[in-house]
Amino acid sequence: MRTIHAAAGLAVVLALAGCQRTSMTDFGSNNTMSPAPVQAQPVPTVSSGQLAAPGDTSQFPAAPVSGTAVAGGVTAPGGTEVAAATNALDVTKESMVGNWRVSNAGASCDMFLTLTNLGSGSRGGTRGCAGELTAMGSWEVAGKQVVLKDRNGNPLARLFKTADSRFDGSTNGGQSVSLSR
Repeated sequence: MRTIHAAAGLAVVLALAGCQRTSMTDFGSNNTMSPAPVQAQPVPTVSSGQLAAPGDTSQFPAAPVSGTAVAGGVTAPGGTEVAAATNALDVTKESMVGNWRVSNAGASCDMFLTLTNLGSGSRGGTRGCAGELTAMGSWEVAGKQVVLKDRNGNPLARLFKTADSRFDGSTNGGQSVSLSR
């Protein structure tokens, strides 16, 4: 009988202990800290216009001509052979991860590459870039080339390792692109 009373008493003590306040802050004081305000981020301009009729492909630029040479000796996508591929250095995905400084059509911006899977490639992105690279969302290494892709997985640019911490290539539109650290 004594064990039953001891067990019941212990149960009551434990139940009451669970009702005690264990917080380290004093809710009644005026010393509450509020989080720092979030800084506003710039929003790209929004444009409007009439959409093309379904099936109308006149809004898209012409595909690059096979074998067309562009800046840096890299052949535009669609060419049978990329000239820089013969002199390109070996590249691994792991060596690409991190921050890169991008030079594109005379302007500079930042690129960030991760190993997080995204579709058929890895997640990546740009900050401060203009033109085609603003749509970059992923990337992958294919042989000796690095392929930058848009958010839908379509190739935007192809680059080849030309030196330690340097890659050169071109966008689908024919603009030269260089990555460096």
